[in-house]
Amino acid sequence: MSDVPNLPEGMHQLSPHLVCDGAADAIGFYVQAFGARELIRIPGDDGRLMHAAVSMNGSSVLLVDENREYGLLSPKALGGTPVTVHLVVADADATYDRAVAAGATARMPVAEMFWGDRYGVLEDPFGHLWSVATPQRAPMSAEAIAQAAATAPSAS
Repeated sequence: MSDVPNLPEGMHQLSPHLVCDGAADAIGFYVQAFGARELIRIPGDDGRLMHAAVSMNGSSVLLVDENREYGLLSPKALGGTPVTVHLVVADADATYDRAVAAGATARMPVAEMFWGDRYGVLEDPFGHLWSVATPQRAPMSAEAIAQAAATAPSAS
C-alpha cells in the first residue's frame, strides 16, 4: 500500500524506467517472455511511445521510446548498460527458457548459486539486462553469504 496520494493503479513508488529502441515491441517481448501485463501506452504525434507501463510480478516497469533530441538513449545507442533488472520468479529455469525463446540472449545460464538462488542473466532484444532468480532456501545472513562466497568456485 502506498502512502503517496494519487498513485495510479498498478504503479509503485520505485519503478525502473527503460528507454527502448522500439518500446512497443519491448512491451510485446515483456508480455511473452516475463508474463507482463500492459498498464498504459501513450504514443506521441510521431507514433513513438512517450510513456508506457507494464506490471510484472506485481511490480511496475515504465517504458519510453528512444528520443535522441531529448537525450533519451537506449542501451543499444550507448553500447550497453551497467544496470541489471532483477526479477524474482517461481521458476527461474522456465522463465529463462521462455525469455530466450521470445528473443532474449543468454548471458549466464541458470545455475545454483552460493547464496541459495537458482539464478541466470539474459539480455533482452533492446539491450537491457535481466537477472532471473528463484530462492531455493531460507534467506542467509550476511555472514553465511560471505562464508559461502569464500568457498564458492571462482568465475575467473
